[in-house]
Amino acid sequence: MGVAGSGKTTVARHLADELDLRFAEADDFHPPANIAKMSGGAPLTDDDRWPWLTALADWMADQRAAERSTVVTCSALKRSYRDVLRRPVPETYFLHLHGDEELLDARMRAREHFMPPALLRSQFDTLEPLGRDEHGSTLDVSPPRDELLGAATGVVRGLVSSS
Repeated sequence: MGVAGSGKTTVARHLADELDLRFAEADDFHPPANIAKMSGGAPLTDDDRWPWLTALADWMADQRAAERSTVVTCSALKRSYRDVLRRPVPETYFLHLHGDEELLDARMRAREHFMPPALLRSQFDTLEPLGRDEHGSTLDVSPPRDELLGAATGVVRGLVSSS
């Protein structure tokens, strides 16, 4: 989880490859109207997000039913959004990728994506960090990429081996 530009896809793809986990990119679950809205520079509302989160949670439930462990990229900015994802898989572990707004803005400007950098501030404004009672941890994304990937792998490897 985390705001745009935090490296969710990079970290998740690495974890999926390294630990043989099923992978889903939450952006692929957005309805076309959401992508059009963000592409146009408008932030999503909760009403925009509920169907998207539900579709992602349904995919997670299907994977769980098939006894497959997963890694999913999702901003999951609010606790209520994370609650939707936890509903079918209560043991869901959230890895919050956190970084400085200036760093993440620079990353967003260096990539092609439907979400413009102008929306980054709205994501920071919406972000509710993990609560003490939420199953997860936070990683700083400012270290070099390999260091971040190693830290994320260490956290998730411990989860996968204990399940």
